[in-house]
Amino acid sequence: MSRLRPIALMAGGHACVDVYQGAVPALVPFLVAERGLGYVAVSGITLAATLLSSVVQPVFGVLTDRRSLAWLIPVAMTTAGLGIALVGVGDAYLLSWLAAALSGLGVAAYHPEAARMARAVSGGSHVGMSWFSVGGNVGFALAPVLVTPVIAAGGLSLTPVLVVPAVIGAVITAVAVRSRRTADVAKRGRSGRDDWPSFLRLSAIMVCRSIVFVGLGTFIALYAGERVGGGTTTGGIALFVLFAAGAVGTLLGGRLATRYGRVRTMRTSYGVAVPAIAGLVFVPGPAFFGFLALTAIALSIPFSLHVTLGQDFLPGRVGTAGGMTLGLAVSIGGVATPVLGTIAEHTSLRLALATLIALVLASCLMGYALKEPVIE
Repeated sequence: MSRLRPIALMAGGHACVDVYQGAVPALVPFLVAERGLGYVAVSGITLAATLLSSVVQPVFGVLTDRRSLAWLIPVAMTTAGLGIALVGVGDAYLLSWLAAALSGLGVAAYHPEAARMARAVSGGSHVGMSWFSVGGNVGFALAPVLVTPVIAAGGLSLTPVLVVPAVIGAVITAVAVRSRRTADVAKRGRSGRDDWPSFLRLSAIMVCRSIVFVGLGTFIALYAGERVGGGTTTGGIALFVLFAAGAVGTLLGGRLATRYGRVRTMRTSYGVAVPAIAGLVFVPGPAFFGFLALTAIALSIPFSLHVTLGQDFLPGRVGTAGGMTLGLAVSIGGVATPVLGTIAEHTSLRLALATLIALVLASCLMGYALKEPVIE
């Protein structure tokens, strides 16, 4: 039980900080309703948080490679919460934009060092890292559940209340950072030669996966209404299935990797995802939800494995690896989503989602160019 406590604390902290990645989209309807912002304006606030976070995370990764920055984890978490707390303060658009950017900066500062420390305190356990990763999934999924009731009750003037998860997470993580076990293992160095070609192949796989998963998250509610009927209710159910099954897949990935190896598990998962997405797109009726669950599980099994593989391909730059695997390569899917929207507008949503099959197939095939890294 004592061995599980540090990674459990890290997973709880991860959930608290990733609430703020989901908080910005949850605030968008209120920014439109209360301030009359247009689509371009609210898109600017979303980009301030997500794009800045994605680009800056590798920079923080480089910094954490040079020295241990355990203190940065609770500070970054508090910064992420403070940014969201300030989004609703005042009526100035620039202030809201800067507040969202501040939150994104906090998120960016958190992930590289937290991923390095989570790997350390888990003793390299794939299961431990899967728990850390699913903590982030839970936080993202909980964001609308936490944000919507608060802001619906009192408007944007209540955004300062949203700093509470950050404070809780900072306390939780500070306990983990200060524990003797965490401090000891986090100081241990790692040896081995950096394998940049393998890391870049892995990054290409993650980019394809990101485009697919973010694309599904953006359009699956609309597509569910088309395929099954039921309007927004069906769309809400589809989103729940996507995120809930994704969390199951993330946990399952660590256990499968322990038994069969990470690269083999990753290739097989992407192989299963190809017919799963094909069924999701083309099979009509209630079977849609079964294919959706299978797709979410298959796409999520490799999620935590990407992180540990990246760290092992770059053993001398685990912070850089964490910044890339949890930052740029993950959220780049949001940049590609407008392309899917353009395809849908000019043809059909079915055809737009069908293009995702090719990306998953590419991830599977690129996986055959990877070999399990040798740990020295």
